[in-house]
Amino acid sequence: QVQLVESGGGLVQPGGSLRLSCAASGLTLYTYAMRWYRQAPGKERELVASITSTGGRTNYADSVKGRFSISRDNAKNTVYLQMNSLKPDDTAVYYCNAWKSFGFDYWGQGTQVTVSS
Repeated sequence: QVQLVESGGGLVQPGGSLRLSCAASGLTLYTYAMRWYRQAPGKERELVASITSTGGRTNYADSVKGRFSISRDNAKNTVYLQMNSLKPDDTAVYYCNAWKSFGFDYWGQGTQVTVSS
């Protein structure tokens, strides 16, 4: 059974930092591209960051470039999202996604990030 479990969310003041983790089980993580999405109330889910299976290439939404960093530790079956200089607009539920060709597409349950003073 495949499971993706996000952790590390919470309440943080503007300008603060959080590190999200996504622990995977039931799959061979190093064969999957990994992505972080977020969804704010009343808005569509958006792709925040992605990383290739080997970790050799990353991509970011324009809104988080220079502030967020995605990384992975395949030995630990874990993916991370380091979020710095957080803004109120970053408030959302953050989801971890594992994807590879031929219909392999898995999601975590999400973790809430709230940026507020």
